[in-house]
Amino acid sequence: MEKFQAFDLYILVGIMFLLLQVEAETLLESDKNALLDFVNNLPHLHSLNWSEDLPVCRNWTGISCSDDGSRVVSVRLPGVGFHGPIPENTLSRLSALQILSLRSNGINGTFPLDFGNLKNLTSIYLQFNNFSGPLPLDFSVWKNLSVVNLSNNGFNGQIPTSFSSLNQLTALNLAENSLSGQIPDLNLPNLQFLNLSCNNLVGSVPRLLQRFPKSVFLGNNDSLLDYTVTSSPLVLAPHEQNLKIKNVGRLSERALLGIVVAGSVLGVLGIGFVLLVCLVRRKTVDGLVGKLEKGDMTPDKVIRRSEGASDKLVFFEGCNYAFDLEDLLRASAEVLGKGTFGTAYRAILEDGTTVVVKRLKDVNVGKRDFEQQMDVIGRIKHENVTELRAYYYSKDEKLMVYDYYSRGSLALMLHGKRGENTIPLDWETRLKIAIGAARGIARVHAENNGKLVHGNIKSSNVFLNPNEFGCVSDPGLSAVMSALAPPIARAAGYRAPEVTDTRKSTQPSDVYSFGVILLELLTGKSPIHMTNGDEVMHLVRWVHSVVREEWTAEVFDVDLLRYPNIEEELVEMLQISMSCVVRMPDQRPKMSEVVTLIENVRPSLTKNPACSHAKPENSTPMPPSPGV
Repeated sequence: MEKFQAFDLYILVGIMFLLLQVEAETLLESDKNALLDFVNNLPHLHSLNWSEDLPVCRNWTGISCSDDGSRVVSVRLPGVGFHGPIPENTLSRLSALQILSLRSNGINGTFPLDFGNLKNLTSIYLQFNNFSGPLPLDFSVWKNLSVVNLSNNGFNGQIPTSFSSLNQLTALNLAENSLSGQIPDLNLPNLQFLNLSCNNLVGSVPRLLQRFPKSVFLGNNDSLLDYTVTSSPLVLAPHEQNLKIKNVGRLSERALLGIVVAGSVLGVLGIGFVLLVCLVRRKTVDGLVGKLEKGDMTPDKVIRRSEGASDKLVFFEGCNYAFDLEDLLRASAEVLGKGTFGTAYRAILEDGTTVVVKRLKDVNVGKRDFEQQMDVIGRIKHENVTELRAYYYSKDEKLMVYDYYSRGSLALMLHGKRGENTIPLDWETRLKIAIGAARGIARVHAENNGKLVHGNIKSSNVFLNPNEFGCVSDPGLSAVMSALAPPIARAAGYRAPEVTDTRKSTQPSDVYSFGVILLELLTGKSPIHMTNGDEVMHLVRWVHSVVREEWTAEVFDVDLLRYPNIEEELVEMLQISMSCVVRMPDQRPKMSEVVTLIENVRPSLTKNPACSHAKPENSTPMPPSPGV
């Protein structure tokens, strides 16, 4: 009897499993039909691989599903070239949808009323479209929303007061619309990013929003700028400053003695280290010939291989250098630094010309692929990207030639020893470095049909151009290198979390690395540094810990604190940098968006106006790309 009961139980469990499986397949089929109805009824310029014969969760571009594969939870279709209004009763049937991104298309019409059915939405990105009409009155139907970006559209009417019901909202961007009226008194304690600039808003800034810098309200009635930033979201309150001072005063005599002893020991070690560095540096000035000999490739072999294979230095159009490979090999050279992709030398030729020669290591592509990538890099002509002047390829040596920047890299300016080619950088210079570097990376990302990745963004690859704006070097090399090896200590601080696992750089990981550079500019600290307790600390983690404790005044470089009236700009730049270093790649902004944000920190530094209300009738679609 018991055997029969057990058998019945097995049958019942099996039936329940089959029913659940059928239900899951039915729900996914329903989501699939909703997506097909959407894409078949909305014209678009770029084709999608949405075939009824392919699995939705594994093969459809821009679609992600729940862990069990039963529902569609994410739709990311930026830059597909959609134009026209969103068809009714299509996307609104995706009841499990959490993330919706249709940014950078040409979608018009009003905000879809049936989106109220998407109760599980956490993030919605509709920026850079042609939406018009009023915003929905009741945002409380999306109680899980944490990110809302409706910027660069034509929405009008007033800002709904129902935003206050979104307790989980961390980012709200309604910039570059035609919103009017007064700003409601939004009580959003978790809000970290706000942008209401470039609308038609009037009145005064509500008290609860006066913690944000004035730049988020620019481009509206000037009355909105008539307030004092009371307590920015990340700024240390006065009573907390006093509390920390009192805590410092409680150090015991034993602790002070320990500090003195430790400082003395570190001082002796530091002097020894300086002497060692000086001895090493004296040996670095040598011919480039000698440098290559140490790499098991003698200059004679390089030259003979060059002559035998008809290989030579390949110069790009517009380069006015007049030297050949033999001249370069015989130049005196000094090691500038060793990085992820190779070693950089300063080479001084016999005629006095000074160039930078980068000797690549671990190249994993053949000559044809290498030359194609060099051609892509060499075609980049932009004031904020260091121009590749020439390259050389042989089986055993791969060299790249760049202009030499006498002031050195940003890393040297920020972290070099005082008095040795370094002076404290003022805030305006740091802003211009950030603006220029952001523009340069954005230009790199636009190359090769919008697919080029820099792959090695760090402060030692940022220099100052003649206009004192930042420019980036070494773009695109990750495409010809083997999978990224574990980085040297300092470089590890620039790598996005996902790169550590995949060993592959992407445009979102470039954004993360640039965010680290912004933090360097703000804090003056290296990406990997020692805390007072001799603990190795990643800069991103350290900033997060300080911000979490609301001690943000301690984040900023002490050299910046002597400049008056820049607190708002510092805080705004800190917010931008924090948005770049979020853990999830699809939540980071695009570099083109970062450029706009940084330029708006101090619009007078750039030629671009803070607001541009003129919108084309149809937005130019950007190439499809992963992410938000």
